Amino acid sequence: MTRIISTHSYRGGTGKSTITANVAYLLAKQGHRVGVVDTDILSPGIHVLFGLDADAARFTLNDYLWGRCSITEAAIDVTAQAFPDGGNGKGSINLLPSSMQAGEIARVLKEGFEVDLLNDGFQTLSEKLALDYLLIDTHPGVNEETLLSIAISDTLLLVLRPDHQDYQGTAVTLELARRLDVPQLLLVVNKALPSFDAKQLSDRVSTAFRTPVAAVLPLTEDLVRLGSSGILSALSPQSVYSQALRPVVDLVQA
Repeated sequence: MTRIISTHSYRGGTGKSTITANVAYLLAKQGHRVGVVDTDILSPGIHVLFGLDADAARFTLNDYLWGRCSITEAAIDVTAQAFPDGGNGKGSINLLPSSMQAGEIARVLKEGFEVDLLNDGFQTLSEKLALDYLLIDTHPGVNEETLLSIAISDTLLLVLRPDHQDYQGTAVTLELARRLDVPQLLLVVNKALPSFDAKQLSDRVSTAFRTPVAAVLPLTEDLVRLGSSGILSALSPQSVYSQALRPVVDLVQA
């Protein structure tokens, strides 16, 4: 049975797509079959981390939503791109990107789409590809498709920075997630300065929101240098960021 994990943040720029891609890689490294869906349709980007040119993709999530293809036709096997050794003997990663074409994004803004199609597509994709995990990279903030993704999730990774605006938005999202009865709620504090005491920050955030903190991830030059051109956990598994992310993977598998 597929376990669904949504990664969400109330505001943009928290690093949720980077976290999603790295978690997907770490799960696949353990031999799991992983699917990743970019539902940030208005500002897609996770495909870049997997080295995929979205404009070169035959189909995208948009094509599925407009009835141009099946959900599985839009899925792209990015295992070889994600793993430095090509992923031989490991699990797999299939990515369902959203379109980067301005016309497609404008159509979503103008017409919207049938949100129920997303739920149907998630179920079909999970069954057809026999996925162990389906990771959903959501659109920041609260909208209809985000609420759907959260509602069907087994785990919600809620990403926030040590920033008061993030704290306020996180409180709103957590309240919604609790009302939707999401089984597992986990906070991921990202972009913490190296001078911060990670344990104290984790304890403070966990107490304030009455929710476990899965990890405190540092603001690191490694990611800045990488510039979204790859997955840090694959390229530099011993980096501070990669090591700090491992407890998240352990918890979502618990």
